[in-house]
Amino acid sequence: MKQITFWGNKNVIGEQIASIRQKKNMSQSELAAKMQLLNINIDQQMISKIEKNQRQVTDYEFIGFSLCLNVSLNELIGDFKNKFIQGSVN
Repeated sequence: MKQITFWGNKNVIGEQIASIRQKKNMSQSELAAKMQLLNINIDQQMISKIEKNQRQVTDYEFIGFSLCLNVSLNELIGDFKNKFIQGSVN
């Protein structure tokens, strides 16, 4: 299967997830448990890979992270949009 990346990135929200999660004093396991309550099958190892930009994020996971971290979808994207416009993604 072909691996899809965008300028070497597998996702655009991993850093933001880690930052927001840590600010909320939430562990990866706690976040995974909250995601599972939304019927999103994800575990601590998967969240670790997302945060390290080693795994893609599905659309329903994206929405689930927003709900579980109690932030807007735009907050999860962070400054990626500005980097994208400037052509300095990475």
